Amino acid sequence: MSTRTVDWTALRRREEEPAGEGLRERKKRQLRQRLSDTATEMFLERGFDAVRVAEIAEACGVSEKTVFNHFPTKESLVLDLGASTLDSLRTVLPDPARSPVEAVLEILSAELAALTSWLAAQQDPAEAKAALLRFAALTRSTPSLRAYHHDMTDQQVTVAAEILAHRTGTTPDAPEPRIAASALLALWPLQFQSLHRHLNRTETPEQLYDEVTADVRRAARLLDTGLRSLWEPPWSEPGAPG
Repeated sequence: MSTRTVDWTALRRREEEPAGEGLRERKKRQLRQRLSDTATEMFLERGFDAVRVAEIAEACGVSEKTVFNHFPTKESLVLDLGASTLDSLRTVLPDPARSPVEAVLEILSAELAALTSWLAAQQDPAEAKAALLRFAALTRSTPSLRAYHHDMTDQQVTVAAEILAHRTGTTPDAPEPRIAASALLALWPLQFQSLHRHLNRTETPEQLYDEVTADVRRAARLLDTGLRSLWEPPWSEPGAPG
């Protein structure tokens, strides 16, 4: 059975164009998804390092250049969620109507909902869960994928720190926005760890969503208590914007 990967590109498209997408953009998204699906299946079957990008292109009937037009690196073919998260941080985190914790919880909830909706759509839930576990094992066991994930997390922390600095009237290299950004981004590995723990303990995707969300919100409450001081920072100079 072919188990499709989660369509993170579709998730991002709904955020960018809620009014709908044109035919050209839809075809582009569908090709991007097909490339990611094909690459993921090949990597899971043979290992990441054993598959060349040219083979993925041939399997999809496109050129190798076309693959790189959609994905800047081989690693991004399977770890595109990081780019989607980065886009979401740029869109949601600056909103003054949300606290930083509320903003990241909204992003995490959307990503978790996309994954559990994918699970619910699979004909064989056991095989779908097994595929997710194989995917996690692939990323953990491949040095280049671990390095790519680490670099993407650094980018996310940098972007979040810049946004928080702007919101508080300080500079991105100040310790407060940097540590706050690092703490907020730590909720992502926590969500995936919780997903891994509950994946085979829950009977339905809805139960999985509820259990993982409960774990993430428990951790977020601790962060929220500490980050409240960011909006009335005691470290500001007199007369500095808060």
